[in-house]
Amino acid sequence: MDDPVLTARELVRDRFPAARAAFLAGSVLTDRRTATSDLDIVVLLDGTPCRENLVYRGWPVELFVQTEATWHGFADEETAKRSSPLLAMCADGMLLVDADGLGAALQDEARERLAAGPPPLSDRERDYERFILTDLLDDLRGCADPAERVYLVAHMLQRASELVLLVGGHWLGKGKWLSRRLAAADPGMQRALSEAAAQAIDGDTKGFAAVVTEVLDLAGGPLWDGYAVR
Repeated sequence: MDDPVLTARELVRDRFPAARAAFLAGSVLTDRRTATSDLDIVVLLDGTPCRENLVYRGWPVELFVQTEATWHGFADEETAKRSSPLLAMCADGMLLVDADGLGAALQDEARERLAAGPPPLSDRERDYERFILTDLLDDLRGCADPAERVYLVAHMLQRASELVLLVGGHWLGKGKWLSRRLAAADPGMQRALSEAAAQAIDGDTKGFAAVVTEVLDLAGGPLWDGYAVR
């Protein structure tokens, strides 16, 4: 396939000649690039926002087309959820087009907002996460069904990884990005959780239960008896 940067520039020029700004983001710009990597492109214009998937010159492309107003709206919504792919794409991505300075301004803002971190975890939120993970841990200890164990471990791996990030004031992520966020924040814990989870799926759950308990201790310890929501 053609060079990803040149291809992205051509696509923006062909599809969005009036674009105010455009960013290319994702694994294609890093050493994590694989044969299935796509072009993640954020486009800013004055027209109608949309999201579209397509194939362009052999490249799978995800388009995130926004106005300046909707960009800020999405950034605010994602920040409230403590996971902002949009801010990450614009902060770390390559600025392809910047017709009037908007691109540079949004990139600066994205970098500042990411560096500031997500909203802090409230006591109520932390206790809820402790309760859920404690309950799942009890389920795992009593689980005798191999199929159910797979689902439990997968769910616990996600919740435990998120709790480490939340307690540490780090941004969350989904799928592979959850692993990457945790590896950047706490590589030892990311390695311990992923390795122990694989063993747990195969039937040896003791190590995974121990690592999950370590995660709970980071948040204040297990919580079940006496937990209440009022």
